[in-house]
Amino acid sequence: MIRFQRITTADTAPYAFMEKLLQTSFPAEEYRDLQALRNYTDNNPLFSNHVIWDDETMIGLITWWDFDTFCYAEHLAIDPSLRNGGYGSRTIRLLIETVKKPLILEVEMPDTDEARRRIGFYQRQGFRLWDEVSYLQPPYRPGDSFLPMYLMGYGEIGPKDADRVKDRIYREVYGQQP
Repeated sequence: MIRFQRITTADTAPYAFMEKLLQTSFPAEEYRDLQALRNYTDNNPLFSNHVIWDDETMIGLITWWDFDTFCYAEHLAIDPSLRNGGYGSRTIRLLIETVKKPLILEVEMPDTDEARRRIGFYQRQGFRLWDEVSYLQPPYRPGDSFLPMYLMGYGEIGPKDADRVKDRIYREVYGQQP
């Protein structure tokens, strides 16, 4: 049975697992500097950093931001040796049950087969692609560029909420003024 364990940097082994999986699962421009991540993990009450467990085995990571009217899922990764085994779907279902709010996430533009598969995966979980909404992911690091992305939403949230959603994500997650 899968479960989430909220972690801090004091959780030495789980935190090390999460950090390594983050670095191997995402290009550097798609996650914040590790020291900043440690600071958010330990000090930002809106940010939740979790290891995903299956019984006694660490299988993945998931991070999210809990805002007033929605949650923003920032990162989700399953250990590469365990991918395509249903863990992603089960993780999304558990996330929906856990946060009990509409969910937002960012996805790459559907320019590659992998990006199209990822969008399809989230659509199968009930997320809607907001392809009519213009969205640029702010850079995590100084000197990096904005990345064109799409937003996807789950629950009672839609493109009509895009300005409010983008403003909150830009301000809280990326430290940018919208």
